[in-house]
Amino acid sequence: MSMSEHVTSDPSRTPQPSPAAVSEPRVPGTTLVHLVRHGEVHNPEKVLYGRLDGYHLSELGHEMAELTSQWLAPRDVTHLVSSPLERAQETMAPIADKLGLPVTLDERVIEAGNDFEGMTVGSNPKQLMQPRFWPKLTNPFRPSWGEPYDEIAARMDAAIRDARDAASGHEAVIVSHQLPVWTARRFAEGKRLWHDPRSRECTLASVTTIEFTGDEITDVRYTEPAGRLLAASTNAVGA
Repeated sequence: MSMSEHVTSDPSRTPQPSPAAVSEPRVPGTTLVHLVRHGEVHNPEKVLYGRLDGYHLSELGHEMAELTSQWLAPRDVTHLVSSPLERAQETMAPIADKLGLPVTLDERVIEAGNDFEGMTVGSNPKQLMQPRFWPKLTNPFRPSWGEPYDEIAARMDAAIRDARDAASGHEAVIVSHQLPVWTARRFAEGKRLWHDPRSRECTLASVTTIEFTGDEITDVRYTEPAGRLLAASTNAVGA
């Protein structure tokens, strides 16, 4: 799928953003970086796909991307960045189409590395209880099964600040993945990086906005433009 294509489940209608997803104006003198999580992925086998190729948005995921693009369309966005993975680029497609801007692919905003990538942990979590996996489950604070939280935070922060500089005085959009976005948010808020994954406030196609005044982070906001579609989602793994 090209960067300019998107589909909805019913071509006769255009999805409308959730009423609660109000797009607040940017405060003069600030720069906003919007971190967008990709939409739902077609993953019936519930594979933890991580950085694997070949995982695309589902039909519902394209609708989610459309709603988020509508939320972003009237904003003062001048710079677009996407993870190179297909699901992120497909989420970015309607955003780029509406804004008429080129997209920079940035490896720094890619999904977090995970040693369980390719496993069907969503449909068979008991397989993680096999003794051969125990060494990877010893340290949830790092975590021991994948890319360290501090490394995720460092690469995301660098990408966010580069996007801020590129859109200075305006707004930038970065399409990434749940764990990188959530880690970046906790880092921006000065919170510890390790956490209970069930506590993440980063739903599909959501927008986490980091506000800068100069080089300083002055606010972090969150909204769910595709919130009304979440109940229909079957996505539970992969992020």
